[in-house]
Amino acid sequence: MSLFEFPLPDIGEGVAEGEVVEWKVSEGDVVAEDDILCEVMTDKATVEIPCPLPGTVVSILAAEGVVTPVGATLLTIEPAEGAHIPTVAQHGDHDEDDDEPAAAVAEAAPVAAAPAPAASAVSALEIERPAGQRALATPYTRKLARTAGVDIERIRGNGDAGRVTANDIEAYAAAVAGAPAADAPTTAATPAPIAAPTPIKLPTIPPGESETRIPIKGVRKKIAEKMHISKSTAAHFTYVEELDVTDLVAMRSALKSDAAEMGAKLTYLPFIMKAVSSALKRFPTLNGLTDDARQEFVVKHYQNFGIAVDTDNGLMVPVAKGVDHLTIVQLAAEITRVAADARDGKAKLADLQDGTFTITNAGNIGGLFATPVINYPEAAILGVHAIRKKPWVVDGEIVIREIMYLSISIDHRMNDGATGAYFMNHVAALLQDPRRLMLEL
Repeated sequence: MSLFEFPLPDIGEGVAEGEVVEWKVSEGDVVAEDDILCEVMTDKATVEIPCPLPGTVVSILAAEGVVTPVGATLLTIEPAEGAHIPTVAQHGDHDEDDDEPAAAVAEAAPVAAAPAPAASAVSALEIERPAGQRALATPYTRKLARTAGVDIERIRGNGDAGRVTANDIEAYAAAVAGAPAADAPTTAATPAPIAAPTPIKLPTIPPGESETRIPIKGVRKKIAEKMHISKSTAAHFTYVEELDVTDLVAMRSALKSDAAEMGAKLTYLPFIMKAVSSALKRFPTLNGLTDDARQEFVVKHYQNFGIAVDTDNGLMVPVAKGVDHLTIVQLAAEITRVAADARDGKAKLADLQDGTFTITNAGNIGGLFATPVINYPEAAILGVHAIRKKPWVVDGEIVIREIMYLSISIDHRMNDGATGAYFMNHVAALLQDPRRLMLEL
């Protein structure tokens, strides 16, 4: 029986590639159908890839830490006797009739074999486009290509619909850097010698004890990529407001036990989300994103709030859906659920998708305020900070009040500074007089 080549399956809408974080099997292992083969990290979530048939693992072709396009071969399996052999269409995004030849698929996947000559590595990443056809790529990716000094029009795209991605640019630039230089000069003019300064003698440090090197992979790699894209693409500006939330502190304290009886842990975040929801109805261009590929601003007519969560594996942003239709108690329960799933590594792909606005809460850690980085391509992100007792002027007298800062970072391409200021004024008004939130239910 011939070997079965198992490709990276289509694991979610809009997901074009994934990084193998960890293999759960080794070459030579006997596997059963639905055994977990590996964990794959996409820009949406970490998912487990099950085995499609019983058999023996012959070769693993996608190395850990390497980004692999959907449809490229992950591993080959020798099927067990009598095993049903699934078609590629059952597990990938290709139709059986228009599947690429096996050699082409294998070429797209990282193969654990002896390295090919550098020139071949370059040509394998190139494509000849018809005259007049440009590569499909975002402005950020084109900028990355210019910075790397490579011609994006020659690069094969492994993204959705053949889009050239940042990973394609990096792979191509690395291959070009490894290729031998053409017509390199054999001689060069020798500059006049310059007297070198007396070197400073430094203490000898045994190898391996002076630093720790940590591979950039998995969740940390995705965070690094997204933060770099956000800061390189979105035109950040941050607006900060100081609020007297003494009445909010009192209201939350009074309602905590009632919420607990209803099965919800009541924090300040549900109140803040309700105030933000109200403000977004008045300033809807903050509830959307910039589609750089199509050069369009997109305003969303639903409210799904991403909640930044600090986990053992790094920052994750699970999404609470339909915020504008939930009560404060319902929001409290939903926040608890999605945050707990994220921390426990049980977040479903659906809980990490389709956000329209993000809130990051560092209030329980400390600090005065921060300038949060936009969860690109969204239009804005709100930073929630610690509540502290401070002297405050009320009716001409100095009294002790509960004070906090809110900071909002906004993509200035889509919204002006005045929009951010008006938005924050509305949020502040609701949180400083939380009785008005009852009108938002």
